Amino acid sequence: MTLTITGALIFLALAGTPLYAIIGALALILFFLADIDSAAVFIELYRVTSQPSLIAIPLFTFAGFLMAESGTPKRLTRLTEAFLGALPGGTPLVALVACGFFTAFTGASGVTIIALGGLLYPMLLREHYSRKFSLGLLTASGSLGLLFPPSLPLILYGLIAQVNIDQLFLAGIVPGLFLIFLFFCYSFAMGKKLNIPVTPFNKNEAWTAIKQARYEIPLPFLILWGIYGGFITVTEAAAVTVVYVLMVETVLYKDLHFVRDIPRIMRTSMVLVGAILIILGTALGFTSYLVDEQVPMQILEVMGTYIDDKITFLIALNIFLLLVGCLMDIFSAIIVVVPLIVPIAESFGVNMVHLGIIFLTNLEIGYMTPPVGINLFLSSSRFDEPVLKMYRASLPFLGLMLVGLMVITYFPDLSLWLVRAFQ
Repeated sequence: MTLTITGALIFLALAGTPLYAIIGALALILFFLADIDSAAVFIELYRVTSQPSLIAIPLFTFAGFLMAESGTPKRLTRLTEAFLGALPGGTPLVALVACGFFTAFTGASGVTIIALGGLLYPMLLREHYSRKFSLGLLTASGSLGLLFPPSLPLILYGLIAQVNIDQLFLAGIVPGLFLIFLFFCYSFAMGKKLNIPVTPFNKNEAWTAIKQARYEIPLPFLILWGIYGGFITVTEAAAVTVVYVLMVETVLYKDLHFVRDIPRIMRTSMVLVGAILIILGTALGFTSYLVDEQVPMQILEVMGTYIDDKITFLIALNIFLLLVGCLMDIFSAIIVVVPLIVPIAESFGVNMVHLGIIFLTNLEIGYMTPPVGINLFLSSSRFDEPVLKMYRASLPFLGLMLVGLMVITYFPDLSLWLVRAFQ
């Protein structure tokens, strides 16, 4: 019977059945075979959804989609180009900063590629960067913002691992900047190799760009100042962000019509939130079964036979998470895998905040790793290029991400020093 069920689930997965349906069915079947009431699946969902911080996910997502649908991408691109375009490798840096900002707010790299790709790709080609480099840069940059506040994966990891979300927001800033720095160094070298001309700084253009983006510029500082100044919680910051963005885009800029555009954007953004909640419910049920069966403890016992120090554990963890990133989307991976690795990591003395940054960096890499690398397929569709071409274009940036992962993993102070500074 077990083989029949396994075969049926594999067949459904290969036939294109959504992953959450496979995970949910597996959870219900396992609970049935263990003579446990299937209500355990829904109890786990209720436990997580009752946490106040969960409301931050739909609010930040809605705010991010509002900005993506408005004129913010153009204003932000013009602002970053005015101040960074004069640097050698400045145009790729514009792409990195703009993509990081949008992915941080939308929580979805696909939205970033779709919203900014049409602006940044022609800009890179106009500066005489090669098509291969430009495609690879934009494909890889789509996921860079996942470590910056108010990233949805950071919030979700904090909920599942029971880690302070404020600390996660702080911990992701320096590693995120470090990854952007690695990409910039490569872009700088590529600019020198191709003899890309540098655009002189124009103070009039810079001032015009500031005036155009005057309402977007304060937003990230407003959020961070509110949270770490002790004035508002993460959930309250999400509510403030929605109200602020809504007023800016509909009243001040008038990019969006309150009746015609807002309901449509709300529906679109909530599709992503709904997908996260469906995955959350089904995956937590499956995870609950694994915990009840003491699977993490069994894994720990097996690992204890072969691994006896923290460094070796971190090497094994990265290999495991890279494989997970190849096969699962980021939200499913967080919900299914985090409860399994948290007790094991704790036994080796890994800080849970640091673990979150390691985890998300691995899954950032998964966004551009076949077979599930969603950025590869989205870029292929957005830029009308074959997926195999996207694979080849992304390889240098994949290598840079792996270098960044090693540094982030084995130098925990990179993630934790800012957290300690605010304690």
